[in-house]
Amino acid sequence: MSNQTSDNNKRIAKNTLLLYFRMLFMMAVSLFTSRVVLNTLGVEDYGIYNVVGGIVAMFGFINGSMSSATQRYITFALGKGDKNRLQTVFSTTLQIHTLIAGVIVLLGETIGLWFLYNKMQIPADRMDAAFWVLQCSIIAAVVMIISVPYNADIVAHEKMSAFAYISILEVVLKLAIVYMLLVFSFDKLVLYAFLLLAIQILIRFCYSYYCNKHFEETKYKHVWDKALFKEMTGFAGWSMFGNLAAVLFGQGLNMLLNVFFGPVVNAARGIAVQVQNAVQQFVGNFQMALNPQITKTYAQGEMQEMHKLMYRSARFSFFLLFFLSLPVLFETKFILTVWLKIVPDNTVVFLRIMLCTSLIYTLSNPLVIANQATGKVRKYQAICGTILLMILPISYISLRLGLPAYSVFIVHFLMESLTQVVRMFLLRPLIGIRIRDYLRYIYSPVLWVIAVSVILPAFVYFNMEDTVIRFFIVGIVCVLSVSLTAYTLGLSSANSTSKCKITKCFCKSTPLVLRNSIFFLVSH
Repeated sequence: MSNQTSDNNKRIAKNTLLLYFRMLFMMAVSLFTSRVVLNTLGVEDYGIYNVVGGIVAMFGFINGSMSSATQRYITFALGKGDKNRLQTVFSTTLQIHTLIAGVIVLLGETIGLWFLYNKMQIPADRMDAAFWVLQCSIIAAVVMIISVPYNADIVAHEKMSAFAYISILEVVLKLAIVYMLLVFSFDKLVLYAFLLLAIQILIRFCYSYYCNKHFEETKYKHVWDKALFKEMTGFAGWSMFGNLAAVLFGQGLNMLLNVFFGPVVNAARGIAVQVQNAVQQFVGNFQMALNPQITKTYAQGEMQEMHKLMYRSARFSFFLLFFLSLPVLFETKFILTVWLKIVPDNTVVFLRIMLCTSLIYTLSNPLVIANQATGKVRKYQAICGTILLMILPISYISLRLGLPAYSVFIVHFLMESLTQVVRMFLLRPLIGIRIRDYLRYIYSPVLWVIAVSVILPAFVYFNMEDTVIRFFIVGIVCVLSVSLTAYTLGLSSANSTSKCKITKCFCKSTPLVLRNSIFFLVSH
């Protein structure tokens, strides 16, 4: 078991590094291509492409729910080691995604076309181009939907190298078509839409070719397993409720802010969301590499190993996000000012609270994956989804009572914290997890790391002038502080004597810092 655990750890580390390389490369190319495409198409055509493509994206939550079901069932079957069952699962997921693709085509060619011609504000001379953009977007969506089972199979087999290399090929091709736009004199908006569609089709064949060459189960076998079909669609249906709850409270908060405060506050939230998403991507890659192991150990009945993976995933994910977030939490205003020059009001406080919420949610991811591994998602999604939906009415009441705009994000933080507690109790009978162990192996080291690592950066922050020098010093101190405390206090659940000694040394020297930090998030 120890050799197997060591091999799993090495594979997780390798896959994480590959995914980080993929992400950094894709981010760099995407930032460059976005600017060039904007300049080439012009603001109007660029806006048309995004808003028309968004019509199809609105129906994406249907596929998103099925994607999580596909990932779970393929990984579970792989963990069981039953090749016949694995091929049946893959073929069934392909059938389901073909049906979803048909639904997307139907919705796109009816509601989508109606919305395009009757509701959207598009110049008359660009309506034909917008029509072709919509058609290309619909076909591209179909191609992506059919690709989901193949992508899920690659992730389930933990072949992140293929996933990374094909993704890199995709962004390189997107970079190439940017320059093709400069060469051809054809309508650039229509050309851009068709070229992106061609890339989607090519990438689709790359995934299917790789899977057919390396995995036996991806050779489609016509089989009809009614029980499996019903089980998977039921799983996806309840997952859809959870996804829909997240979409509703997310977009609902945005609309509430618009109604009570206007578009300037929406701009502040939009900027905060961009930064939040960028930071979260780093953690997402680590979790993506580890999640299949959680499902496989459950399928194999190795509950103790599954619990260890959950604890490790939660701790490491939190420390990684905290490592990236702490400098941003302290120097939010400086970072946003350098990036944007003019920072909309409320952006600083919005971003700080949203990053804190992200830290809480990071601890929830192993619980979410563990619940999906069991397949018993109905009660879990119904309760957790309902709690998250309550964010919207509570936020509305808060704003009606005259509370400031950032109060809605505090509500989100509190409800996410409550949901985290509920998740633990819901999973206790499903996987035999003990609340005491979860508190000991996750919350105890996490709280120790937070309590100790913020002291030195806070001392520097409150005792230096707001300058570039302070920014760099705070950043360096944050990096060193989080790294050392995570290594000494966070990676070991024992050694409580050392924790007490270290904490006393810090606390005796900086009592004022802790008092000032209480009001830090909303007062700077």
